[in-house]
Amino acid sequence: MMNEEKGPTQTLAGQIPPEQWRKIDEIIDRYKHKEGTLIPVLKETQEVVGYLPREVQHYIARHMKLDPSQVFGVVTFYSLFTMTPRGRHTVRVCMGTACYVRGGQAILDLLKKELNIGVNQTTPDFRYTLEVINCPGTCGLAPIICVDEDVFGIPEPPKALEILKEYA
Repeated sequence: MMNEEKGPTQTLAGQIPPEQWRKIDEIIDRYKHKEGTLIPVLKETQEVVGYLPREVQHYIARHMKLDPSQVFGVVTFYSLFTMTPRGRHTVRVCMGTACYVRGGQAILDLLKKELNIGVNQTTPDFRYTLEVINCPGTCGLAPIICVDEDVFGIPEPPKALEILKEYA
């Protein structure tokens, strides 16, 4: 099993440390007097906290003098934003045609089993988030996985586990 490490490495809603709140304040202060800056505020805040829990959305809304529904609408509309904690590393398995035909499903099944999570879930230690993608344009390497921004051709499913160990 890949998720041996205990304890979260990210904070959960209600447990955001004071230094992160200070950084959020700095972000808001840089943008609050400019029109149309909600997306940059959300993006930078997500980089600080790792995700955008409701309490952070309400805080941003209050300090930018916006309705909380406006903030929530932007967060839920754009796939760039997430309301759930994510792993330090995002593992994406391609299920496009070339990857699927060449064994993408077997890779996905193995990763789900070894990480003990489903698609769009994060390991309890916040090490990995598992996602499915469709064709990042690397069909010549099929099947592939992407770990963060790195792309790997996977000749056999166990190779995916070897690669993840490099990101532990």
